[in-house]
Amino acid sequence: QVQLVESGGGLVQAGGSLTLSCAASGGTFSLYAVGWFRQAPGKDREVVAGINWTGTTYYGDSVEGRFSISRNNAKNTATLQMNSLKPEDTAVYYCAADHGTPSYGSMWTREDIYDYWGQGTQVTVSS
Repeated sequence: QVQLVESGGGLVQAGGSLTLSCAASGGTFSLYAVGWFRQAPGKDREVVAGINWTGTTYYGDSVEGRFSISRNNAKNTATLQMNSLKPEDTAVYYCAADHGTPSYGSMWTREDIYDYWGQGTQVTVSS
């Protein structure tokens, strides 16, 4: 059983930056792909970024070029660096771990492939 804990959320002005962290415990982190999702009030959960076990990264269209996902297997953490934040980035951000989907690169946007989820961290971007 893998536990995921997000941190780093907060309030930031538009144009600012935040760094979210996802700390994993209870499993072999290096074997998991990690995704970041977000959900704004009244909206469906939206995929943000993903990183597979080899470090290949994937981004949603709305964050491409502004957000960067990375991982540190030695520290069992995944990080989402968010730059040039916009009010529409306001949401609860969740990290999720996928264990062993062979075609992760073509399936990373699907919530149902992720086995474990964190509780989320709030990000609020003021205009």
